Amino acid sequence: MPCPYLEGRQERLIFARLDGMQPAALHNILAHAGFRRSHNIVYRPDCESCSACVPVRIRAKDFRPTRSQRRVAARNKELTASIVPAKASPDHFRQFTRYQASRHADGSMADMDFDEYAAMVENTPVQTMLVEYRDAAGVLCGVGLTDRLKDGLSMVYSFFEPGQHRRSLGTFIILDHIRRSASMGLDYVYLGYWIGDSDKMSYKTRFRPVEMLDHSGWRTFDPAGDHIQSQIKAEPDSEDEIAEPANWRAWRFD
Repeated sequence: MPCPYLEGRQERLIFARLDGMQPAALHNILAHAGFRRSHNIVYRPDCESCSACVPVRIRAKDFRPTRSQRRVAARNKELTASIVPAKASPDHFRQFTRYQASRHADGSMADMDFDEYAAMVENTPVQTMLVEYRDAAGVLCGVGLTDRLKDGLSMVYSFFEPGQHRRSLGTFIILDHIRRSASMGLDYVYLGYWIGDSDKMSYKTRFRPVEMLDHSGWRTFDPAGDHIQSQIKAEPDSEDEIAEPANWRAWRFD
């Protein structure tokens, strides 16, 4: 498929279905290998001439916020975060629709109807939750769709009220997941793929310490040494090397 993040490139994904007797165990194993969940499958990029998509995870217990991140937390200190079951609601869907129209109007998710949104939220064979964020008046400000892994929280998708720019709600939702993961005794928050050349995906290394997965395993991101952006390969990967799909409908199996 055409790459949704880097213009002029093609995306190739490999996937596995989370079925059988132990989907949670399979999910944990594959998440550690850089896979991401969508509905009842997990996928990872396997492009022939590009390795720009780098799996990243935050070390929650070692995280130290920057001055800017502390300001974001302070601006949102009155928000209440609640865990609710992974069930689609009209309230959440209306905010999801506003978010897509404002931030991703040209994306493949912008035209999702309620049934399609419900499938994204509810079609999960693993432990999944919604974290919703409301202000003091009870008004919904943001939602995070999140999986519980053995060693961390995996942020599947988050959305928020697009008009509240000063709150920096996208950053705040990640900060809350870091705090939540550490308080649960978990080690990591999995953020999906970092793509240095993509403005939509490059923000993920701002939460430090952050680890990235390469051929040697998970290692701590080095801002000085990990500055290469597109990471174009001279040759295709061998078959044993290892954000989201360009067309999310390709991953529906219902």
